[in-house]
This record gives sequence, structure tokens and C-alpha cells, in this order.
Amino acid sequence: MARRTQVQLQETYREQALKMFPWICAHCGREFDGKKLNQLTVHHKDHNHDNNPPDGSNWELLCLYCHDNEHQRNQVADLSGKTSPGRERDLPSTFTPFSHLADLLKRKT
Repeated sequence: MARRTQVQLQETYREQALKMFPWICAHCGREFDGKKLNQLTVHHKDHNHDNNPPDGSNWELLCLYCHDNEHQRNQVADLSGKTSPGRERDLPSTFTPFSHLADLLKRKT
């Protein structure tokens, strides 16, 4: 029973995250469409799956590969007692997929 409740909760915050955020991996920038949307996962930035604020501030969308990589790096960091190489846990992602969108829209084809 508890397992089923956990799965339902995950589906709920995943649906919320997919409505809030663009369907782009926050790490590699890969875009997803309806056919491959199942490859986009919700990652908890603080690694606490019980921390699901309604504004989505603890979530980021990651592709399966980046999500696995993130967890592998954290496992290695936990074993060594150090933070993940190249990514501090408390820092937000610096990737902004739409930073040059205005410039692209202004260009004449």
C-alpha cells in the first residue's frame, strides 16, 4: 500500500513539473517532445524526495542519462566525503536554455 502511494505521489509531482518547466534537460539542454517525454525525469535538487514544494523550487527536469550521472556523482562524493566534482549541491543550475531566444527570434531568415 505504501509503495503504491509513493508511486502516485511521484506521478503527481512529475505532472506538475512537466507543466511548470520547459521539456528540456537542465544539464545537457536536450529537448524532448511527446514521444520521448518518458525519458525526462524529475530530479530533487536537495535529494530529498519528500521535499516537494508547490512552486517546484526543489525540482529540475533531467534526461535519464544526466539524472543517473547526477546520482552517481553524489554517491561517489558521499563515499569520499567531498562535494560532487564540478557541481556544488547548494548552487542552482546555471544552464539557461532560452537565454538567446530573443536574438534568434529577431534574426531574419
